[in-house]
Amino acid sequence: MRLLILTVMLGACATGSTYRSGVGDKLLEHPPYYAGSTPVADTSRLAHLPVGYQRGSTQPPIFEPKGDAGTPIAAFLADLTAYLDSLVITTRLANPPARGTPPDVRFSCESETVGSQDECTTGDGHDDIVMHLAVGRPSSDWVASAATAMDSARAGSLLVITLEIGQYRVRQRGLLGDKEVELGTGYVASIPWLTSLETPVLVLQLTGARIARDGRAQRIGAEGILARRTSLPISAIGGQSLISDAEVEHARTARREDLEGRPLVWQVALRNLVRGLSGR
Repeated sequence: MRLLILTVMLGACATGSTYRSGVGDKLLEHPPYYAGSTPVADTSRLAHLPVGYQRGSTQPPIFEPKGDAGTPIAAFLADLTAYLDSLVITTRLANPPARGTPPDVRFSCESETVGSQDECTTGDGHDDIVMHLAVGRPSSDWVASAATAMDSARAGSLLVITLEIGQYRVRQRGLLGDKEVELGTGYVASIPWLTSLETPVLVLQLTGARIARDGRAQRIGAEGILARRTSLPISAIGGQSLISDAEVEHARTARREDLEGRPLVWQVALRNLVRGLSGR
């Protein structure tokens, strides 16, 4: 029995575990999708890393776009990082962590396989579907490397932002049963009427964490950029369409028609994420 307990405890403390990650798991029904300490404007320097890509965060990597050099994902990461640099809210680390596993922010609906399809986990009805926000702890060597880089930059905390694909719940709106996905702060996307309420839609999203020098998260969050609209025949049978290179290219140029000046969708999402994590 003692051996079993010890094995379980060691597993809970492994890299990627949410145990003692700094921010506890949070279940959210509506945006904004954030958890952790309320950001307070301060005078300490805040640093950031280049925006990364996590392939296979909620499904096997083979079903998600590649991020190698020359791919739309690689070009998108360059766009995101350049814009993050231009905000001049944080300072990019000159010597980012060179080893180890970074913190892993996870944001998706809880899902289960029913038949051959993934479905958002429900209780007694569709209103019970919630989104799960959590962060896995970085490895000790990443923490040590990040702390050294933060000291060199005289930074008190570090923003770690990642582009990845999550699964979001579908909501029904109005008497006519229109369907929508709440992508993030002040952003809702309409999707085809026949889309299943149980089957999640794939969303290209930004997740992020504000990390202290000891490697623990102070605040975590997510902002969706693009929901993959599934064709009506596939939606009618509870299927999902995958996010392809073509959708990534579309996400790089799509604009918020509901906002003055028609800003790029991803720029609004990134600004909201930085503000939501830093309070700046």
